[in-house]
Amino acid sequence: MKLAFSTNAYLNFSFAETCRRLARIGYTGVEIMADVPHAWPAYMLDEQLQSIKRALSDNKLAISNINAFMMHAVNDPRQKYWYPSWIEPDRHYRQIRIDHTKRALTLAKQLGAPCITTEPGGPVEAGQSWASALKLFVEMIKPVAEHAEKEGVLLLVEPEPGLLIETADQFLEFMQHIQSPAVGLNFDIGHSYCVSDDPATTIPRVAKYIRHFHLEDIAATRVHHHMVPGDGAIDFAACLRAIRAINYNDWVTVELYPYIENPDLAAQTALTRVQEILAKL
Repeated sequence: MKLAFSTNAYLNFSFAETCRRLARIGYTGVEIMADVPHAWPAYMLDEQLQSIKRALSDNKLAISNINAFMMHAVNDPRQKYWYPSWIEPDRHYRQIRIDHTKRALTLAKQLGAPCITTEPGGPVEAGQSWASALKLFVEMIKPVAEHAEKEGVLLLVEPEPGLLIETADQFLEFMQHIQSPAVGLNFDIGHSYCVSDDPATTIPRVAKYIRHFHLEDIAATRVHHHMVPGDGAIDFAACLRAIRAINYNDWVTVELYPYIENPDLAAQTALTRVQEILAKL
């Protein structure tokens, strides 16, 4: 497997500076945040696109994934990561998420990225049933999946605590309604732990859909707060063994967005600890 780091921890740095720092630390891949300040697709000038390509090339970095989950640029007061969602009551507001995801897919094609990640529907509104919310999500994502097929980029849904699809069982139910080969799973190890899906035993259950991994630690309380691997309660040796057991040899991206005050230390510590575990397996 190959280790990358997500740029969403580097909100205080330009994309070029972020690449320089991560390459110096020792990463060979980056997950690009399709958002401000790094790569907001709605206002992507060709000059900025070329600058991103140049930063990757100069630092010999590959792209693990385009993260289209976060939407700081919209800055919805309810929560800047989850909104606008796929299942907003207002169809015009849903369209913002749809258009953003399509643009992120096109950006991924332009940059040569294999996949993008998106949220699993969004928060279920008060009074809305889970089944009706799932039906709406499926309806909204199908035309975007068609766009993904056209662009030749994978559209990966990422289960998240507090949103429509939290667990492996819920993701499997969602996939029963999806026929597109472009739709897959971004398996977030920390999110799985948060919802009491043991990551090591859940990975083989959903292995046929996994196209990318996120990695971060979570405290024993299972509260959804990303921590540097080794600072929480997750058994990463078991998780990494499970990843190897399904013959996954692609990108595992460390995602530590809470560490914007000192992302270098978080990135370096995570890389050292994960490499130590891998060396022992």
